[in-house]
Amino acid sequence: MSAMTRALRGATAVSLGFLLAACGNDTPVSRPSAAAPVPSGSAATSASPAAAADPASALAAMSDADLAGQVLMPYAYGDDAVTVDKGAAAGNQGIAGVDTPAEMIAKFRLGGLILVAFAPDDPTGATNPATNVDSPAQVRALTDGLQAAARALPGGAPLLIGTDQEFGVVTRVRTGVTLLPAAMAFGAAGRPELTRGAWGAAGAELAAMGINLDFAPVADTLGPQGNAVIGSRSFGADPAGNAAQTEAAVRGLQGAGVTAALKHFPGHGHTTGDSHDDLPVVKQSADKWKREDLPPFQAGIDAGAGVVMSGHLDVEGLDKGVAATFSHKIMTDVLRKDLGFKGVAVTDAMNMAPAMKWPAGEAAVRALNAGNDMLLMPPDLGAARDGILAGLENGTLKRERLVEAVTRILTLKFSRAAHPQPALTVLDSPAHHEAVSAADAASVTILRGACTGPLITGPVTVTASGGREAARAALVASLQEAGMKVQAAGGSVVHLVGYGDKAIDLSPGAAVTVSMDTPGLLARATSPALLATYSSSPLSLRALAAVIAGKATAPGTSPVQVGTLPRTACP
Repeated sequence: MSAMTRALRGATAVSLGFLLAACGNDTPVSRPSAAAPVPSGSAATSASPAAAADPASALAAMSDADLAGQVLMPYAYGDDAVTVDKGAAAGNQGIAGVDTPAEMIAKFRLGGLILVAFAPDDPTGATNPATNVDSPAQVRALTDGLQAAARALPGGAPLLIGTDQEFGVVTRVRTGVTLLPAAMAFGAAGRPELTRGAWGAAGAELAAMGINLDFAPVADTLGPQGNAVIGSRSFGADPAGNAAQTEAAVRGLQGAGVTAALKHFPGHGHTTGDSHDDLPVVKQSADKWKREDLPPFQAGIDAGAGVVMSGHLDVEGLDKGVAATFSHKIMTDVLRKDLGFKGVAVTDAMNMAPAMKWPAGEAAVRALNAGNDMLLMPPDLGAARDGILAGLENGTLKRERLVEAVTRILTLKFSRAAHPQPALTVLDSPAHHEAVSAADAASVTILRGACTGPLITGPVTVTASGGREAARAALVASLQEAGMKVQAAGGSVVHLVGYGDKAIDLSPGAAVTVSMDTPGLLARATSPALLATYSSSPLSLRALAAVIAGKATAPGTSPVQVGTLPRTACP
């Protein structure tokens, strides 16, 4: 037995004893990989001979390079693990010097991979240049192939496969799944039991696709100046209400076998800065942070959330001048000691501006030393890995800290792997529609207008701000199903606005104006009836149609203040 292996086993015994108690047109490029012995999408009937039965035996099989790889979670190009087109191969060559995702896992001994998708209206799009999700069947085949590659690594641990399926404006898989409304809709509904049911449905669908980590829910509490940054991704501005919603979402997801990730710790809701572009400053005192930002994170941790994501945020009341991702005081003293979190701490994307202040290798070591266990989307994968190995060699990164991080990761992964994977037939099912529709119906909010009966009598014309044809068409169909006459022009106008819209996007003559994102723009609308759905999902628009047609009431209450309008006109 090598000295390193003896050291690892000794550290493992201590760490695991503690943790287990807590917890296109191009010609395809195909590369047979030692890390992918079965074709992508095929169901492996037995584990690789290298596979371990538990975290301890997996850890004991790992070299320094394996340890370094376990804490890395990059993205990859290509919609299949072993066969990609030339464009995807070129992208992977730029990231990792390999052609395929499976080869990336093999070369860097990766502990995780994040599935990404670029959308122009996504506020996180700048960090997601690749798109490797299309349909649920494709995602399942991709994740099967990725897991096969991971099983061939020393220790044979499962792969942590994550994505940002927040719903609303940040949604990676958009077709063939039951789309939940944005988080703010759940805040408006104010019924945690509906939140838990809807997120349970989402978790079952993610698990069926082979995704075992969802970077959700957003636990940020919005402040009066923070709405434009996080917006409808948050449950709202009430700390107690957000805490109840966060707990429900965590229990729903994890009850379905998918790890929930609370973000963006210690709270991104009280800043006007966007951490994708620069280091935002959060000016709360420590006492105000405890009252406003802490409750949802504490509730999520107490509910058993397996992951907490650190934010690239300068929270002055906790550690002034230091981004939380790189703050030992925040990520270790506050998160671990004060809040009692025993799961995996993951950085926000390391290819965001505040994390690129240092070279990738140095940033990786700094993030690990602060208390993060996994590094998300490093801008230079090789440099990040080499920086970790160099840190072990020169002593700037203690082996005990790296072993602790990997132990937490392995404990989480083996725990999640114990959950049986659902069949793809659970996706977009009537039962899931029913669970999500209940939350949608409870969230619709009237901020001005009649509380009973139809909001419009006679023909209806639906209009929308630019680029929202899909939402407009969905509402037309839902109004027709509700028995209303809809015509292309000449009817009473229902006008839809959404994410990123401004006053110029309003329709002054509309009888009804509907906000499908944060409702702040309604303060400038002149329509006799003002409604908020906080979402443009098909089930949200169906619930809206029922209210407009007078077939349902609107029980929601806006979880944020909208000018001088009441939170609801229908108390």
